[in-house]
Amino acid sequence: MKLTVLGCWGGYPAKNEASAGYLLEHEEFTVLLDCGSGVLSKLQNHTVPSKLDAVVLSHYHADHVADIGVLQHALLIQGMLGNKHKTLPIYGHSEDEAGFKNLTYKDITEGVAYNPDETLEIGPFSITFLKTRHPAPCFAMRIECEGRSLVYTGDTSFMDELVEFASEADLLLCESNFYSGMDGSKAGHMTSTDAGKLAQGAEVKLLVLTHLPHFGELSKLQEEASEQFDRQIIIARSSMEYYI
Repeated sequence: MKLTVLGCWGGYPAKNEASAGYLLEHEEFTVLLDCGSGVLSKLQNHTVPSKLDAVVLSHYHADHVADIGVLQHALLIQGMLGNKHKTLPIYGHSEDEAGFKNLTYKDITEGVAYNPDETLEIGPFSITFLKTRHPAPCFAMRIECEGRSLVYTGDTSFMDELVEFASEADLLLCESNFYSGMDGSKAGHMTSTDAGKLAQGAEVKLLVLTHLPHFGELSKLQEEASEQFDRQIIIARSSMEYYI
């Protein structure tokens, strides 16, 4: 699996950046995980929208879905220009009717409700879900392919269930919207310390911190997480690629 970070900012994109969006590829099958503000622009540095095989969404907050509408229009316009694309499935949960309804647009995209209690098979990827602690219904994802595993926390405050869910993952893509000593639980987010604690408890191989805050020195997130986790830690950045 190849993971490319398209956007890694929480809440809104930093200047010339994007909020949550991650490209996952294996054997020419391409999945977009979340589609926040600015993601479509960043996506085109790596592929074209018509080559997406699926989109999977953790939840419907704007920093994770703001570019769904422009993705739909990109496919519509490309179709008018002769680059017709098959209907793109956008997988999301059905706990928010209004958010889910927006996933279907003409014959361009089709909203497909995943069952959080079942494994979702998309191309070469097997995806399982865990509901997180967040103000809006949100689901973490564990994605497995040919014996390798990626866990994406989505948005969440720390919860013990995530430790088992992320157990021995090759890569943990973990939100870290607050610094050590802060309380992110009311906002439904984790601190750097929480992220390190989760990674250590789950014995993952690599921790990638994402959903980054717009304040403070980001390098401190890595330092603080390393007090809990004794393996490799990376702060996500736009266009970062990692082979799992």
